[in-house]
Amino acid sequence: MAAASNVQSEDQFLCSICLDVFTDPVSTSCGHNFCKKCITKHWDVSDRCQCPMCKEVFTTRPDMKVNTFICEMVSQFRQSTQQKASSSSSEQQESKQREVPCDVCTGTKLKALKSCLVCLASYCETHLEPHLTTSALKRHQLMDPVENLEGRMCTKHDKPLELFCKTDQTCVCMLCICSDHNTHKFVPLKEEYEAKKVELEKTEAEIQEMIQKRRLKIMEVKRVVELSEEDADREKAEGVQVFTDLKESVERKLKELINTIEEKQRSTKKQAEDSIKELEQEISELMKRSTEVEKLSLSEDHLHLLQSFQSLNIHLPPPTKDWTKVSVPPASHEGTVRRAVSQLEETLSEKMKKLVAEDELKRVQKFAVDVTLDPDTAHAKLILSDDGKQVYHGDVRKNLPDNQERFSDFALVLGKQSFSSGRFYFEVQVKRKTEWTLGVARESVNRKGHFTLSPEDGYWTIWLRNKYEAREALHVVLSLKSEPQKVGVFVDYEEGLVSFYDVEAAALIYSFTGCSLKEKLFPCFSPERNHGGKNSAPLIITPVNQTG
Repeated sequence: MAAASNVQSEDQFLCSICLDVFTDPVSTSCGHNFCKKCITKHWDVSDRCQCPMCKEVFTTRPDMKVNTFICEMVSQFRQSTQQKASSSSSEQQESKQREVPCDVCTGTKLKALKSCLVCLASYCETHLEPHLTTSALKRHQLMDPVENLEGRMCTKHDKPLELFCKTDQTCVCMLCICSDHNTHKFVPLKEEYEAKKVELEKTEAEIQEMIQKRRLKIMEVKRVVELSEEDADREKAEGVQVFTDLKESVERKLKELINTIEEKQRSTKKQAEDSIKELEQEISELMKRSTEVEKLSLSEDHLHLLQSFQSLNIHLPPPTKDWTKVSVPPASHEGTVRRAVSQLEETLSEKMKKLVAEDELKRVQKFAVDVTLDPDTAHAKLILSDDGKQVYHGDVRKNLPDNQERFSDFALVLGKQSFSSGRFYFEVQVKRKTEWTLGVARESVNRKGHFTLSPEDGYWTIWLRNKYEAREALHVVLSLKSEPQKVGVFVDYEEGLVSFYDVEAAALIYSFTGCSLKEKLFPCFSPERNHGGKNSAPLIITPVNQTG
């Protein structure tokens, strides 16, 4: 593992929220990593529980555990980084020291240990000895060995640069402040050094923050590319499937067209062959008759001719069909191709409508929200699951407080979540139910006594009771090709649009348009009555999975 950490880059260990190396890293189910403190704080202030990177929504808040594997990788990365930094700093220092030779050594010059700002010379350990022992030399200013000592001296006064002129922003010597800089403000080099160090640290921090933001942007762009590639792969697969279906439809229609034309041709040919066979049979009979007539006409026996003439009934016409009224019309293929193309066009049109409907459903599914049932609004005969995702009719009225929010007469329950702007979408399983009602309701709707589930009373709903209907002022009977097993409900608050979808068929069921929404909207549900167990299946709020 240590070997693997050597090739890791810092980007892999950065939390995308705090932009720093992970502390107590945790992983979401979608595969992204964050500091435990960062993701916890992010969810505490967020309206919904979703991944900050890929925006995947979690129906329940995950219980985040520290990822020990990533934690160990981060620890090794930090250790490796520190070792590299320490090694690099040491090597740079040693290299810098090696580059300064002793100015006194003759022949092979030894490495200098110190430089003297008074003597303007660098000394090795041996030649530095006088500066450490001689009283006069002890007063000289020593420093770590550096090159170009002349550059540390004032070119005008030949004195060490010990002060910093803040007015001219330049280094000066003690004599400069008495002449050219006598009215200027100046401070010791060390003081200005410390101030500049603080500025540099601040600048470095700002640069690091810019780097981190750009790294985060890189991660964001990479994620966009990943999502784009996933979407492209999905679209390609769907495109291949669609065009394969279209190709098969075209080939099937072509085969049907050829079979139709060939069948007509076979029928015409058989009719002609039957007529020819019958004509040839009549010709054979007529030729036989002709032979008998010719033979008799050559006879010179008067008695034989007269007796044979009567017996052969030569004077009567032969038993043949009147062929003047018989005809074999040629097979007519006019319009066959046009009809085939028209049928193909209808097939393609149906497929196109389905594709448009699927695209529309995928578009609205992007606005999926997490909805749970509000027990404080539930009719006393309704039974809700502990997670607030299922409801069914229990027949027996429970002893519940008749609070203002609770429905008293209709077996209805509202969602906990309210919406007063934007778009939202949720899905409900209605499988195995013989009756149900779904939709949205205004916050101010009447919940006591009698009312209608129509827009006039603040409800936009559809229901199943023997037939599917939209609850407009006048009930609109809905003609559906199949019975929905799962219904999607979409609301565009600003557009005043409430739409219902058959999720599995990817088909629009009905849309209320031009709705006067105005106030908070709540998802609205009714499993309807149990009817002795015939309608006992619950309504289930299900997670939204993108179609296709």
